[in-house]
Amino acid sequence: MIQLEVWGPYALFSRPELKVERASYDVPTPSAARGMVEAIYYHPGLRWHIDRIYVMNPIRFVSIRRNEVMSKISARNVRQAAQGGKQDLYLATPQEIVQRSSLLLQDVHYVIEAHFDMTDKASLSDNPGKFQDIVTRRMERGQCFNTPYLGCREFSASFRRWPGGPIPTIPETRDLGLMLYDFDYSDPQHITPTYFRAKLDNGVLNVRDCEVLR
Repeated sequence: MIQLEVWGPYALFSRPELKVERASYDVPTPSAARGMVEAIYYHPGLRWHIDRIYVMNPIRFVSIRRNEVMSKISARNVRQAAQGGKQDLYLATPQEIVQRSSLLLQDVHYVIEAHFDMTDKASLSDNPGKFQDIVTRRMERGQCFNTPYLGCREFSASFRRWPGGPIPTIPETRDLGLMLYDFDYSDPQHITPTYFRAKLDNGVLNVRDCEVLR
């Protein structure tokens, strides 16, 4: 089990039902938390599971406007261009940029509690103690495979290993409604989202034994 402390000035854990102008969930989704942990240490021989997310700063929102592009280069155009076609493989920025509003979280601070299970891709020399030592050392040294981010890549997260002791959470308890849990990759051709009923209990989001809805 590990406890990873993350913080940053802004975060955006996008609600999937709001696709044009983005709005954030009140707290990180389990999939976003797992992504932050995997940014510190990923190995095919283990699978991370999020247990709890501790909210340390008050939940505050701020609205900003950002420049986004309206489209993307299609994979079909890339394939046709590789076969000798004359498709344009660029986006004309003046024609594609549009301003959209986003509802962000401001001044966020969390502790992510997680554990891992061994997978069948682990080698004979791999064991839980080895992985635990590696990830603990990487958190203490500030090492990561890629910079962890708070929902969107432009909102990078600072991180460290939680030094231990009680975690000072916000004194807030409320129902957060349905929240994205993770994606089901059992069928690579039909990746589907899963959800759960989220509840904040004295600043702690417990996802260890939650009911996952498909």
